[in-house]
Amino acid sequence: MIKSIKKLTLLLAVAALTTANLSAQTGFGSPEKINSEWRFHLGDIDLKKEVNSRDRSWKSIQLPHDWSIKQPYSPTYASASGYLPGGIGWYQKKLSITKDDEGKKLFLYFEGVYNRSEVYLNGQLLGKRPNGYISFSYDITPFVKYGADNLISVRVDHSQDADSRWYTGSGIYRDVYLVRSKPVHFEQWGVFAFPEVKANKGILHVQATLKNESSSNTALSVVSELLDTEGKTVAKKKSKLALASKSNGEINVDLAVTNPKIWSLDAPNRYTLRTSIVQGNQVIDSTTTITGFRTFTFNPDKGFALNGQPMKVKGVCLHHDAGVLGAEMYPEVWRRRLITLKSLGVNAIRTSHNPQAPSLYNLCDELGILVMNEAFDEWEFPKRKWLQGWNVGTPGFQGSFDFFKEWGEKDLADMVKRDRNHLSIFAWSIGNEVDYPNDPYSHPVLAGTAEGGFTQPIFGGYKKDAPDAMRLGDIAKRLAAVVKKYDKSRPVTAGLAGVAMSNETEYPGTLDIAGYNYTESRYIQDHKRYPKRVIFGSENRHDFSAWKAVKDNEHIFGQFLWTGIDYLGESGRWPSRGFYSGLLDFAGFIKPRGYFRQSLWSDKPMAYLGTYPIKGEGHATDVWSVLESEQGQSKNETPSMDAWPIWNYQEGQIIRVVSYTNAAKARLELNGKVVGTTKEYDNKNGIIYWDIPYADGKLEVVVMDTKGKEVIRHQLQSSKRPDAIKLMQGEQIQLKAKDGVAQIELQLMDENDIPITTADNEITCEISGNARLLGMEAGDNADKGNYTDNKQRAFHGKMIVYIQSTGKAGDDVSVRFNSPWLKTAQVKITLL
Repeated sequence: MIKSIKKLTLLLAVAALTTANLSAQTGFGSPEKINSEWRFHLGDIDLKKEVNSRDRSWKSIQLPHDWSIKQPYSPTYASASGYLPGGIGWYQKKLSITKDDEGKKLFLYFEGVYNRSEVYLNGQLLGKRPNGYISFSYDITPFVKYGADNLISVRVDHSQDADSRWYTGSGIYRDVYLVRSKPVHFEQWGVFAFPEVKANKGILHVQATLKNESSSNTALSVVSELLDTEGKTVAKKKSKLALASKSNGEINVDLAVTNPKIWSLDAPNRYTLRTSIVQGNQVIDSTTTITGFRTFTFNPDKGFALNGQPMKVKGVCLHHDAGVLGAEMYPEVWRRRLITLKSLGVNAIRTSHNPQAPSLYNLCDELGILVMNEAFDEWEFPKRKWLQGWNVGTPGFQGSFDFFKEWGEKDLADMVKRDRNHLSIFAWSIGNEVDYPNDPYSHPVLAGTAEGGFTQPIFGGYKKDAPDAMRLGDIAKRLAAVVKKYDKSRPVTAGLAGVAMSNETEYPGTLDIAGYNYTESRYIQDHKRYPKRVIFGSENRHDFSAWKAVKDNEHIFGQFLWTGIDYLGESGRWPSRGFYSGLLDFAGFIKPRGYFRQSLWSDKPMAYLGTYPIKGEGHATDVWSVLESEQGQSKNETPSMDAWPIWNYQEGQIIRVVSYTNAAKARLELNGKVVGTTKEYDNKNGIIYWDIPYADGKLEVVVMDTKGKEVIRHQLQSSKRPDAIKLMQGEQIQLKAKDGVAQIELQLMDENDIPITTADNEITCEISGNARLLGMEAGDNADKGNYTDNKQRAFHGKMIVYIQSTGKAGDDVSVRFNSPWLKTAQVKITLL
């Protein structure tokens, strides 16, 4: 595992230098990132009163910024939000606009502000956007003062801090851009390219929408040029267009490529489409679109095929936070997370339950990961949420429902238009669990028994006074029509929570492919009842049986585990930061269940060892079972998929040793002697295990093929007391200047350089040079300490530290890590 960590670190270091500053996805003009030199005030203000520059209630900050993650935890806040507060906040920035910009169109483009934002320029309201996940822009041209400073003010109202079932964050948590353009330009997200592949020919269909905001009619040319990975032009076309003043126009061209390089999961080949507006001999607007060629098909009997090759979608659901970083979006952090997930066999993600930052889709395009892009968790009515603490008082109804009627279709349209060029996206989801039985919709079928496949509470049977579930079909039809208006190349789907109820409505029939949440029991019967329905698992537990329901049924094309990475919010009892059923923890480290999933999903030989006492306080169980036991449900008795790699117990203590592997058989050795006889792969639970007495030394699993030939080994070693902090990247690293983010992995070691997986020493981080500490994350769900300082306890002997550069190329930064009684570690960071 140490070798794989070093390999991953090298990949991240190289990639960070080239992709850390991904360009804005505006689709027009010249975007300039304006993340620096903002000021923030927590609390409401009167915008008409001038703010004193020395007012200490205003803090100097840099975007992206999430104010909630920087506040103290409290058991009085909603468990849904991770026991963190929301509130109202204001942002301000002085923007210097020179006289050289006169005659241009100027826009402010926000990738995401959570939530209910209002944007002002020089005191003039530009507009409001209640949805916190949607990208948007405003034309600021009429209100600009040229040759002077202009004041941007943004009010963010997250006073309904329990408006979601998970942690959302608060504030301007994604990038912001100033966009300059000519009066004649492409519309925002106005270029759409979608591929078609026939035999040995690829056809890229290009649709470009232009806007003439000048006072004159104009004759234009639109040049569409496709370049391969080496920058060579492989197809080019020029179209003429006469565009009247104050009007829009559209051109459609097809670019053909013989024997195109296909985008796939193993070889994510991409092309660059450069689309330009030419007036006379001058290019007045140009935009680049990363695109390529791939096909996918869905069949109710055969499932899913990518580029004609049948495959199972091995997906995970992902929320948008990153532990101590909250909702702040740093592409380097998500690059590391996605690479790690893919190493486990993950080939798809579901953006549960909202559109995410543009850079996430860029990364999935680049890395070869499929994406199911999801829009909503609520429609016209809210879901129950605990507004204070966990299971305290009466559930409330904060949410996004109050602006769905006015904004829902526009939000969905903007999501599709912004993201439709991404090769990785293979489906649009219009909702998640909006059909949850009696939360809020009800139907007479709920008066029956649970026979219909309900695996979640029905909340007391049919409620005739509740909203009628038949409404679901009408809303779904409208939303599906919005998607099809802007993209007919991909299917519409949704995550159905109450399939038995929804089957009585038109809702599933409006979907091209139907997602079933936790309802594997209906896979076969619904396939027989609805033979034309394409079915998949849109949200699933980690159970071996849930995967077998996919693997053993050809017509089920895949599943999406809940969840891929531990996330803040949807917390259990205090103290709990979030939901911890992920393959990775908050720090992005692989958890035991991640290795278990690798044994099921990866084609590469692998083996993992984990242990736990059979009885007593240390007994390990499935995370889902722990969560359910808090609600009075039974625990899972199968061998644990959550066994940590520990080999430090009392002499003679009986320990259960489990091995997660994709090999045919395995045996167990302790200090070179066989202590666990050879066992065949267990097709009942996917885990091989032995119960043995503990003794110090080297515990090793040897896995073999069907003929008994050794394939691979994995070992655990008894460790001594913590002795040193080890830097997994080494003592020198390189980092992009200005705003690059270094991710420094720390591991506690004993005097023999053996990792200690039980250590929780407190580590202090000291930085010298032009860089700032973004956070220290160890991954402990129960740690409610101060995450804003430079001290943090390790968890399972590990920690990751996020450091952002603030200097220029050539600067050196020194970072020192120390802990009482441990040997210190120091890393030198060179800015490039």
